[in-house]
Order: sequence, then C-alpha cells, then structure tokens
Amino acid sequence: MRSNLILASVLVLATGGMAEAIAQAPSSRALEAKDGTTNASDTSPMAEGEVRRVDKSTAKITIKHGPIKTDTVDMDPMTMVFQVRDKAALDSLKAGDRIRFRVISDADGRMTVTEIKPAQ
Repeated sequence: MRSNLILASVLVLATGGMAEAIAQAPSSRALEAKDGTTNASDTSPMAEGEVRRVDKSTAKITIKHGPIKTDTVDMDPMTMVFQVRDKAALDSLKAGDRIRFRVISDADGRMTVTEIKPAQ
C-alpha cells in the first residue's frame, strides 16, 4: 500500500512537471529559429507603416508604424528602428515609402522585420 502511495505521488509530480514544460513549449505558430528569434507564422497579420530611414550598412530600418498585433508582438503605434533579417529587402526602399511588414520579437525583446512589401 505504501509503495502505491509513493508511486502515485511520483506520477503526480512527474505529470505536473510535464504540464509545465508543455505550457512553456512554443506553439506551432511561434517557433524559435537558430538565431534566437521567434518565427511568426506566414499568416500572422502584417503591420503598416511609413519608412523614415534606411541604413543598409547595419541592416536597420526606421518605421513610423501603426499598431502591431501578432503572436509575438503587441505594440502601440510609434516610430522605431528595426533590425531587418534580409539586408537585400532594403535595396528598393527609401524614406517616405508606405509599406506592410511582418515583425517578430526574440527572447530578449529585440524586434526583427522578416518581410517587407509595398503598401497597396
């Protein structure tokens, strides 16, 4: 009887640990990439904004944007500098361009633009 009680206690503890690990695991829509960023799903909503500055040498872009609401980002409208994952995406952009873009946040809160398109 005592061994059954010990076994039951072990199972409860093990199950509780598994539930916590499962709760902390990334969802299928937000997976961690090799570079430590979180890859938002290709279906995550695109934000809209206006390019204020493009810095190709550092692969950064300054965007005045509207609200950004995705699986990994929840930001109010503001102007801020973003790292750009693909430096080549900056080649055709200039200050004043209206764009749509996807942005993700890594574990340290750094924002990275993963996709940029002209606004329609």
